[in-house]
Amino acid sequence: MAGAVRETGSYLFDNGSAHAAGQHRCLAAWLDPVSFGALRAGGVGPGMRCLDVGTGAGSVALWLAERVAPGGSVLATDLVPLPVPVRPGLTVLRHDVVRDELPPGAFDLVHARLVLSHLPEREAVLARLFAALRPGGVLHLLEFDAEYAPVLTVPDERARELYERYQRAKLRAFRARGSHQGWGRECAGALVRAGFTGVEAEVRIGTLAPGTPQLEMQLHNTWHLREALLREGLGEDELAELRGLFADPRFRACSNVVYAVRGRRP
Repeated sequence: MAGAVRETGSYLFDNGSAHAAGQHRCLAAWLDPVSFGALRAGGVGPGMRCLDVGTGAGSVALWLAERVAPGGSVLATDLVPLPVPVRPGLTVLRHDVVRDELPPGAFDLVHARLVLSHLPEREAVLARLFAALRPGGVLHLLEFDAEYAPVLTVPDERARELYERYQRAKLRAFRARGSHQGWGRECAGALVRAGFTGVEAEVRIGTLAPGTPQLEMQLHNTWHLREALLREGLGEDELAELRGLFADPRFRACSNVVYAVRGRRP
């Protein structure tokens, strides 16, 4: 996931936060199996040149580096790169995919997870990623539909109402920064419009329950997004109540819908 989401002069998710490492750990535990399965199905192999946009803590970049050896390479980029273990063929670069140049036709495979939905310039970035691929190269995107998140079971109606207010506050905070949290359901169509062929999409949904990385990520969000949630009308006491709710075995909700989408540059 990208290390930061732009707001004028500030970031909503910041890799400098004390909570960033926990967030990336939860995302990796939840989404790496989905990403790795999609990359295998898309044909990753030795000698390939790969670009991992918004690499975060680097779990996908490290996995790719192992699969493209010997002879391949992985360029892992982020606005604020986190420390990533050294691997042969792996380069980590501070890079802004909106503003900084990418070499044209340089990559066999481009991967971006939870990046484009956060960028108001997502359609222009998609065109840049298309241009960075060689003919026949494959783009892999993983995105959420976070607008769909119904509650399944709660201890009481107050808990339901509080969780639903929390979800609405998060969406308002993201929208204020140009993020489209429902873009996952639209990204396959965006790839077609951008000129990609053979576009395929895999859709998954899970359950938020105590002990799952999906719900642990929500717990981290109450800390990581604390300032934004307070600005959107939640109180400190309500955030504390949410943290208690997320530990309650009676709580269940649907996870975000996960879309793993890929397309090929003709």
